[in-house]
Formats: sequence, structure tokens, C-alpha cells
Amino acid sequence: MNRQIDQRSYTLGGLSTFAEMVRVGVKTLALSAAVTPEEMDDLVEDAERIAQEEGVLLYRETDLIVTDLFPADVAVGKHVLLIYKGATLDDYLALKQRKSELVASGSYTGDARRDIARQFGRLLSYPDAVIEELINNNY
Repeated sequence: MNRQIDQRSYTLGGLSTFAEMVRVGVKTLALSAAVTPEEMDDLVEDAERIAQEEGVLLYRETDLIVTDLFPADVAVGKHVLLIYKGATLDDYLALKQRKSELVASGSYTGDARRDIARQFGRLLSYPDAVIEELINNNY
């Protein structure tokens, strides 16, 4: 059988799963799929309903931090929902600001660059070995 799954439902299903993982503490921060701004406009109301049901918060990120965890173009021109609880958004935004400062000073290289990626990986609750593997594959 070859059944089609519509992309909107698939994206919301993934978001629902990540929202539960954040709610129960398996993940500190989760990311929705990266989608076009128009696609995000179409699904954000249902995403907010899911977040409310799960007791988590959403932040619509239009400029996702780029680190060596993922290919640099993974979210270019796309929007992502950050799924979190508590002060996690503050931690993410502080990390993004720190990276911006390093880039502006010409210091976003070597250990400093890897450290930003590691911190982002930890926010995403990735195991250290996975963080290192991702950095090595994308650096």
C-alpha cells in the first residue's frame, strides 16, 4: 500500500511528539520542522493549541542559530518553532547573542565555534557523543 501523508499533518504530529518530550523533561529544547513562512502561518494556530495542551511554550524563530551541529542552510529562509519550558528561551537567545558577538569580533573560530555548537546541542538534550559526531561531520 502506498498511502500519502499530507505534510502539514506530519509536521504537526512531529511537533506534538516533541512537545510531549519537553513537557516530561526528556528534552530541554526541541525544534519543529523548518518550514516556509507561509507554511508556518498556516500551522502556527494548531501548534499553539498543541503546546497549550502539553503545557509547553513556543517561540517562532525566523533566524535559527547556525552552528556546526547542522548544515548551515538547514533553515535559511525558513521558520522554526522552538518548543521549551521555563527559562530555556532566555538560554537560547543568550547563546545566539554570544555567537553574534564572536562573529562580529572575528573570534567565531576553533574552540569558540565548537563551544557554541556544543552548548546548542546540550540545549537540545543531545548526548555528548552525538554532539561531537555532528560537529565533526559539519565542521
